[in-house]
Amino acid sequence: MKAALFTQQDHPLSLADLPDPTESADTAVVTLKAAALNRRDYFITKGLYPKIVTPIVLGSDGAGLHNGREVIINPNQHWGSNPAFPSKNYTILGMPDNGTLAEKILVNTDRLYPKPAHLNWHEAAALPLAGLTAYRALFTKGGLKKDQKVLITGVGGGVALTAMQFAVAAGAVVYVTSGSVEKLDKAMAMGAAGGADYREESWHESLKAKSGGFDLIIDSAGGPGFNQLIKIAGPGARIVTYGGTLGAVPKFLPQSIFWKQITICGTSMGTDEEFLEMLNFVTLHQIHPVIDRAFPLSRVNEAFQRLEQSDQFGKIIIDPAL
Repeated sequence: MKAALFTQQDHPLSLADLPDPTESADTAVVTLKAAALNRRDYFITKGLYPKIVTPIVLGSDGAGLHNGREVIINPNQHWGSNPAFPSKNYTILGMPDNGTLAEKILVNTDRLYPKPAHLNWHEAAALPLAGLTAYRALFTKGGLKKDQKVLITGVGGGVALTAMQFAVAAGAVVYVTSGSVEKLDKAMAMGAAGGADYREESWHESLKAKSGGFDLIIDSAGGPGFNQLIKIAGPGARIVTYGGTLGAVPKFLPQSIFWKQITICGTSMGTDEEFLEMLNFVTLHQIHPVIDRAFPLSRVNEAFQRLEQSDQFGKIIIDPAL
């Protein structure tokens, strides 16, 4: 089978011929119809991820066929019995086990779920990691309720855009931020009530004037702008963070948090139960993940370049059939 192999930090992936995987009693070989990239994949290629092993087939997202059945792959592995946090043995598909940037993949049979019937292969492949992370952030950690005001930062990326779609479907009033006016316009065309360009100095003041303050904020950036999120969070608000692409938060003032009774919590991925709940939510509301662009497996490095540039609006797909 063909697979995109990561062998060395800061080097392009190589297209390799690997032996076809073989099933056992508890495992299944899935013929992949599509896979999707995540920021995690890029971080691994740059050495910005713990316990990297090489050579490895990257990729956490995928959908395909197993014995003629259309399936979507749950990238969770060994979450454990406590829904509050993963076990010490927890891993995500694509590191340290071979992932979905290949024609076939071997996974445990309990990682396979029926593909939502209304999704095409590209949409199904775009869903697992972003959908699970967004669902847990919004509902389990964020406690989102209908008509609440929600801010989602960095719209355009997979998790943020999926979270926006989920929040709109749940009846929330959703605002977004981006460094791209074009992405803001696209988000509002999809149901966001408003947005702000975080490159502008007073972006947070503009959002607070429009919204009156937020009940829930979903953030993946951290960095200096996190302090502005605290300023525009309403009394009793929750701020849920699932990433830190902009690094440390400077001059963190606890008074801003306890006077407004704000809750700040972290999240990453989610349980198998939440994965199933997410699939049911997507089916109930007939949500279609947004696809930015699809690349053949032979052009996987071009796909990584697009991910690195952060120009995408939606998920970047790898389609072995292209």
